[in-house]
Amino acid sequence: MKEATEHTMVKRVAVIGAGVSGLSSIKCCLDEDLEPTCFERSNDIGGLWKYTETSTDGMTRVYKSLVTNVSKEMSCYSDFPFQEDYPNYMNQGKFWQYLQEFAEHFDLLKYIQFKTTVCSVTKCPDFSISGQWDVITETEGRQDRAVFDAVMVCTGHFLNPRLPLESFPGINKFKGHVLHSQEYKIPEGFQDKRVLVIGLGNTGGDIAVELSRTAAQVLLSTRTGTWVTGRSSHGGYPFSMMAIRRSHNFIKQMLPSCVLKWIQERQMNKIFNHENYGLSIIKGKKSKKIVNDELPTCILCGTVTMKTSVKEFTETSALFEDGTMEENIDVVIFATGYTFSFPFFEEPLKSLCTKKIFLYKKVFPSNLEKATLAIIGFFGLQGSILPGTELQARWATRVFKGLCKLPPSQKLMADATKVEELIKRNLIIDTSEDKLNYISYLDDLAACIGSKPNVPLLFLKDPRLAWEVFFGPCTPYQYRLMGPGKWNGARNAILTQWDRALKPLKTRVVHDSSKPASISHYLKVWGTPVLLASLLLLCKSSLCCKLLRDKLQDRISPYQINIW
Repeated sequence: MKEATEHTMVKRVAVIGAGVSGLSSIKCCLDEDLEPTCFERSNDIGGLWKYTETSTDGMTRVYKSLVTNVSKEMSCYSDFPFQEDYPNYMNQGKFWQYLQEFAEHFDLLKYIQFKTTVCSVTKCPDFSISGQWDVITETEGRQDRAVFDAVMVCTGHFLNPRLPLESFPGINKFKGHVLHSQEYKIPEGFQDKRVLVIGLGNTGGDIAVELSRTAAQVLLSTRTGTWVTGRSSHGGYPFSMMAIRRSHNFIKQMLPSCVLKWIQERQMNKIFNHENYGLSIIKGKKSKKIVNDELPTCILCGTVTMKTSVKEFTETSALFEDGTMEENIDVVIFATGYTFSFPFFEEPLKSLCTKKIFLYKKVFPSNLEKATLAIIGFFGLQGSILPGTELQARWATRVFKGLCKLPPSQKLMADATKVEELIKRNLIIDTSEDKLNYISYLDDLAACIGSKPNVPLLFLKDPRLAWEVFFGPCTPYQYRLMGPGKWNGARNAILTQWDRALKPLKTRVVHDSSKPASISHYLKVWGTPVLLASLLLLCKSSLCCKLLRDKLQDRISPYQINIW
């Protein structure tokens, strides 16, 4: 790819936010010999993962009972695995401790200015030449101004609570307590209450389940329904480690979307029939999925009751779209998500950055003459967002240094404007807000850097590693095997990933001498022949399968495209 203008030397980088993506951005700057200064408005690292009992500072924080919904091996920094005794899914305190260990190991804390709010980020007068930014910050009432060569915005998705009261007639007459899920911390105070939770995402499901243990009754309202999966898969292994694999992704890419959807729905309904539980997705609505181990059981036991969307509120009750009425409601919790904003930007940049169509590969605003502004973590992923934000930061810092090139801004703006126009005319479906395919997106970013694993080459050079990379879970370490940012510990981290996953489970080991030969024994015997056969099949069939898939896809759904 060619760049429109000559590259400008970048050295000083402002990083806004010291959460998950902010920490990786600081480290990536250091890896590229840049000079980061991180501005964090709270008094500690971790962003929303730093639990506090109140949200008086306006920042979104996790609720106390939160447990991660992606296993540790799939949600770690690519060159810093979790300790082997950490549980596969951990509470917010344990995960924050991991972030602290990461920051201390790479000595990141000295680059962070705490209790510092970014007031404005504006282009310098000579931006078209220098690409520099004027950054005004405030620390305990004192304002400072500094010029930076580049800016990385790491404020995340969860800034402003979305509280759509205008969509709920009568809510202003309701005499009970109304709050957003951002304000929810602990179940105390909800004892013996009749609680209505509006919104069925991961947060809405978690809050409904937790309150079902103390509230008199929990009602869970959803407009669309959702698929519900648990944290464990077949054999009790972590679901994400079993599901997110290159071999699975390869098969998915071969199949038409309608066939893939049919297979996935059958698998979900095998666990429990979603229609029977009031969870099935309304026809014509986008498919979505949450992770919740207990929600089906709570519905089965009657402690959580599923409801359709709310039509109207009265002083003490709620009327639902299906005509049913629920009386004597004490509390309404809106788990309706968040709106995105960049209050420190000026127009038109402020509005443009909230439109993901205008962010090239979800990172770079399309309208800037100089690629010195990166939006990190402003996307959804079908898996842990952490490895994605890390790769975004790795790519962005290399773009800042001129080691990776972008297309000219005129071309990026023209392409994005064309897509926006097609969406407005309903000629294509807007998928910019959809969660991205985990492997496809990470591979795309890694290819820009030059660190995408070369699977065919691995099959020839290191069959054992190749087997794990292609048929095993797609862990973040794969993006440290080669190219810029290569980590010498990546191979061993991949080969020992199952050891770390199983270690915290084996607190009571029962020895059984009659146990048959392990799978690993058979893999050692038959692994190499199977690998070579798979490689030949992969190389021969990939082009054919792509043509077949495209042909079938064109016949079935000619108007669906993916927007990156």
